[in-house]
Amino acid sequence: MSHRKFEHPRHGSLGFLPRKRCKRGKGKVKSFPKDDASKPPHLTAFMGYKAGMTHIVRDVEKPGSKAHKKEAAEAVTIIETPPMVVVGIVGYVQTARGLRSLNTVWAEHLSEEVKRRFYKNWYKAKKKAFTKYAKKYADGKKEIEAEVAELKKHCCAIRVLAHTQVRKVPIAQKKAHLMEIQVNGGTVAQKVDFAYNLLEKAVSVNSVFSQNEMIDTIAITKGKGTEGVVTRWGVSRLPRKTHRGLRKVACIGAWHPARVGWTVARSGAMGFNHRTEMNKKVYRIGVKGEASHAATTEHDVTVKDITPMGGFPHYGVVKEDYVMIKGACPGVKRRVITLRKSLFPQTSRNALEEVKLKFIDTSSKFGNGRFQTSEEKAKILGRLKA
Repeated sequence: MSHRKFEHPRHGSLGFLPRKRCKRGKGKVKSFPKDDASKPPHLTAFMGYKAGMTHIVRDVEKPGSKAHKKEAAEAVTIIETPPMVVVGIVGYVQTARGLRSLNTVWAEHLSEEVKRRFYKNWYKAKKKAFTKYAKKYADGKKEIEAEVAELKKHCCAIRVLAHTQVRKVPIAQKKAHLMEIQVNGGTVAQKVDFAYNLLEKAVSVNSVFSQNEMIDTIAITKGKGTEGVVTRWGVSRLPRKTHRGLRKVACIGAWHPARVGWTVARSGAMGFNHRTEMNKKVYRIGVKGEASHAATTEHDVTVKDITPMGGFPHYGVVKEDYVMIKGACPGVKRRVITLRKSLFPQTSRNALEEVKLKFIDTSSKFGNGRFQTSEEKAKILGRLKA
């Protein structure tokens, strides 16, 4: 700590203030990728549920690197992504103060999962949501078609309203998560037609993302409760002999001004913050009912499912489509994770590298798992009960 009088970088970033619990329960996309009219219309985001983590082994493809052609073991996160159902179209017009929503066109039929999202207390409710709106479809869709024509005429940005099929994942929740997903590519009329054709249809994750793509994850981080200044801000501990504790800030300010400055590290709530993590590489997209859903690879031909032995802890069995991304992502198990296409064209070697998995670990994540499948366990250990 020599020459501290000349330099003292602060502990902890002030860019994340206020450090308090997030009001939202899910990650919100605050910026969508830039639109490119030369491409066909496509969706730019998706939602899934964090199942847990495992690890994979692959050969690194980086000519010139010391790791080239060598095996690397990497941590991966499995996010279960059942198909999302499109239930509406939102059109935005440009104003002097940014985008403003012009109108929303809803689908004729909405499932109970998404209707629950509009009620605080479902079992006491009369459940009349959208019953009057559905009558617009009765007279040959004239009103609906007029609204769609208005979107084509005035809007500059089109987004679809899509909800998750939350009953298909083991999280004991009946209320679907609803989000706006921007449609990029093509003219405004093509965007509206693309969105209108998707109404009441299920959109799978492999129609939005592809393998080896770089994506962003948006979610609410794991809550930690009340934490002190050493954990929350990363300040140094005081010397051992300090009176009345050492995990403190020694001086919280001068005598005058006679108040505590807003930049001073203080204890308080930590975690449960809205965070966006960028550039997560998609290692695999598993489609339900196809070979890609299994954890089998060219080098490891063992027939095994992606779910580890005993299930993912605090989650269960992955039965629907899933996305495997490199590394960790914010949030606890079962929390909804918003996946978004990258905001920038990716040019780095990591982004352009073709990933071929040699091995996916499916040993038990509850303790020190030794076996990849229950058949392997039975073969090695033999009969355990008389």
